[in-house]
Amino acid sequence: MSAWDFFQDQILGMHWINDLVGSLLTFLGVDITTRIGGSLQFFIYDCTKIVILLVVLIYIISYIQSYFPPERTKQILGNIKGIWANFIGAILGTLTPFCSCSSIPIFIGFTKAGLPLGVTFSFLISSPLVDMGALVILMGIFGFNVAVAYVIVGILLAVVGGSIIQRLGMEDQIEEFARPEACSCEGGNCSSDEKYVPAEDIDRRNYAWTQVKFTLKKVFPYLLLGVFIGALIHNWIPTDIIQAILGQENPFSVIIATLLGAPVYADIFGTIPIAEALFDKGVEVGTILAFMMSVTTLSIPSLVLLKTVVKKKLLETFILIVLIGIIVIGYLFNFLMML
Repeated sequence: MSAWDFFQDQILGMHWINDLVGSLLTFLGVDITTRIGGSLQFFIYDCTKIVILLVVLIYIISYIQSYFPPERTKQILGNIKGIWANFIGAILGTLTPFCSCSSIPIFIGFTKAGLPLGVTFSFLISSPLVDMGALVILMGIFGFNVAVAYVIVGILLAVVGGSIIQRLGMEDQIEEFARPEACSCEGGNCSSDEKYVPAEDIDRRNYAWTQVKFTLKKVFPYLLLGVFIGALIHNWIPTDIIQAILGQENPFSVIIATLLGAPVYADIFGTIPIAEALFDKGVEVGTILAFMMSVTTLSIPSLVLLKTVVKKKLLETFILIVLIGIIVIGYLFNFLMML
């Protein structure tokens, strides 16, 4: 085994935990070769692995993120124009470990601050879709190339989607309460109740641990649900059924996976156990990624919340752009993986 294979399997994938859990269950008299025993091993292993990675990664990411509070983010985005502003918006979205619903309040803050509409949508697409913590976990499942490619296409979708919305000139589709407030202050400088806390005044370690506890508490129920569904797929649903619905023999597999993901509400960490189980069942990578993207960006609860901020035309445009983008990315991945 090469050094990279060892890093991917034992450090990122933490296969040693799977072996340890299997040995412990066997010692306790559980037959891990049965469906129940195998499901229990999968559940304990995946929960343990993802929680460990979450704690470590969220701490590191939050520590870095402490340098970029919302006010500083607004300042950065406000000074950049054109497609580069969309790109920076998408990049900043990757630094925020939020689900789609949690990203919408920040989206509102950006629109009220008067940032270009396309930039705010680049952030809104990227924030739940691409996460640096999830990147590391994905490496342990799909490998380095696929994980990095997922991040690249996710950022690309955010940039393209935001740029299209910007060119359509749909600023009038934002609800009144989320638009920039009229400025009547002398010299054009409005006072705000929002106070900016300089990055150097933050206790970074305390902030990072607070974010770890907050994020873990928020995502843990979805993590348990995702691992439970993953265990069912992994040990109870026959491979031929999965292959008939989502396998490469079905030309509509990517479209079906995208539509199946929309009713689900979870962040990317909640989808990873399901993705892992589907991957073990032989489902193509592009189909799996389409499902993950759909869950994180097009979940019905998040769209309902977004509907309170934007009008019908803009909401439909956003859904159409993201839906087409996800399907194209899914089929493109499947095609490239066959080469």
